[in-house]
Amino acid sequence: MREMKTRITALLLCFVVALGLMAGCSSEKPAAEPAAPASTAEPAPADTAEPAAPAGNYKVTLITMDQMDQHWVNVDKGCKEAVAELGNVDYNWLAPDVKDDAKQIECINNAVAGGAQAILLAANGPDAVTASLKEAEAAGVKIVYVDSAADYPGVATLATDNKAAGTTAGNEMIKALEAAGITEGKIGIVNVNAATASTVAREEGFRAAFEGTKFEILETQYGDGDAAKSKDIAANYITQGCVGIFGANEGSTVGTGNAIQEAGGTVIGVGFDKSDTILGLIKNGFLLCTMAQNPDVMGREGVKVAVKALSGETIDQTNVDTGVSVLNKDTI
Repeated sequence: MREMKTRITALLLCFVVALGLMAGCSSEKPAAEPAAPASTAEPAPADTAEPAAPAGNYKVTLITMDQMDQHWVNVDKGCKEAVAELGNVDYNWLAPDVKDDAKQIECINNAVAGGAQAILLAANGPDAVTASLKEAEAAGVKIVYVDSAADYPGVATLATDNKAAGTTAGNEMIKALEAAGITEGKIGIVNVNAATASTVAREEGFRAAFEGTKFEILETQYGDGDAAKSKDIAANYITQGCVGIFGANEGSTVGTGNAIQEAGGTVIGVGFDKSDTILGLIKNGFLLCTMAQNPDVMGREGVKVAVKALSGETIDQTNVDTGVSVLNKDTI
């Protein structure tokens, strides 16, 4: 009998210990942590995991049109430079794999759901993301545009004066054509789409440069910024007898240069944006020049503007021209 009582007592003790262990795994925290007793023992080794970000950091997300172009990589680089300089920003970069309105909307929604306080946005088009931006603003998110703005108010826009840069591209082509003794002929334009504000403005500026000349600007063809599609379009322009072709962004420019290379390099190609591939095509004589933006400036100054807005500072300059340079054989 005494042995039986002993077994029952042991079982009860085990049950009590088990309940204590289960209580320690609860997600609820105690009202107050007891003070740790003083000890002369050596402290435990430091945790090697990365420490949590300070609670006061601003959360900023960059959302670009896609991940394909080196241009966006350089915007991201500029953002990271600002983050390192400021020291109070949690930053990440979201982007669709290709230019797609629905995918960019998803990126905006994910950023808001993830707690972003500011979004640096290169809008794929002027209207498609409007509803998502309204929801973001309603949630208290600040919108700063880099490279390309949507048709919705933001804190500021940091971008190239794309129309002026397009006119510069047109003038560079005209000078080269006239230097080759060509004063008339067909000109092709390879653009991204008919909606992206930045590339539409570049095309407008490019066309303006040819007003009053004898050159004929053909109907614009769109390749979605994809180098392979743009190459096919440019090859078709060459078949039609074009003497010059303008690429309105990085993918359009690469496609244009590759088509001119395959055709023997007799067409004047002028492009937009800067990448290693584009610079190689210029060095090898298959592109005349490219209009190089300053994407790192867009990213770096964009983050700083976002932090100013989040800290309640007044934004004095809401439209910032980040500049452009003409890169040719002599300047690269």
